[in-house]
Amino acid sequence: MIEISTSSTTTTLLVAGDLDLAEREQFPEVTARVVGLRRQLLVIDMCRVTFMDSTGAAFLISLADAGRRRGGATVLRGAADRDLFVLEICGALELFRIDADHRCELGAELPSSPEGAPAPV
Repeated sequence: MIEISTSSTTTTLLVAGDLDLAEREQFPEVTARVVGLRRQLLVIDMCRVTFMDSTGAAFLISLADAGRRRGGATVLRGAADRDLFVLEICGALELFRIDADHRCELGAELPSSPEGAPAPV
C-alpha cells in the first residue's frame, strides 16, 4: 500500500508491505500523482516496507530522478539496510538523501482518514 500526503512544500509517500513486482501496477499512477504535485521535497517513509526488489527500487529511482530534474530532493526515511543495499547495487543511492535521525515507531498503526491524513492510492 502506498499513501500520499502533502504540505505546501513536501510530498510524503508512506509505503507499507512489499515494494516489488507484484505491486508494479500502481507505480505509474503514484508517479504521475507525485510528479503532478510539483513539491520540491519528496519524503518516502519506508518504515513499514517488508520487502523491496529491483522493481521497487526502479520505482523509487524514477521518483527521485523526476524530482531531481525539477531541482527537488528525495529523502528516504526509515529505510532498512537491506533496502539501501538494493539501491546501492542499482547504483542509485546517491539520488537520495538518507534521514539517519528518523526512528520508526514499532507497531505504529496506519492513520485512518481524518482530515489531513494520507490518501490511499
